Amino acid sequence: MPTRLKNARRKLVGTKSTLRALKEEQVMVCYLARDAEAKVLEPVRRHCAEKDLEIVYVESMKQLGRYCGIEVGAAVAAILK
Repeated sequence: MPTRLKNARRKLVGTKSTLRALKEEQVMVCYLARDAEAKVLEPVRRHCAEKDLEIVYVESMKQLGRYCGIEVGAAVAAILK
């Protein structure tokens, strides 16, 4: 279980807000759900590769949502600087 994500004080959940934070260079680590659609994950993967940021893969959207403390699935989450 990614305790770093669960215990993070500053985190984002969702593709749009994570992409915005990536563009503003506020992200430390990105979490991606393996079962999310590739078209949702690809822009985040690309930004992380460009900025040489760590990507942590989580087995499912349901698990990622749980790690973020929400009751629905999440495709993308991030810990902020």
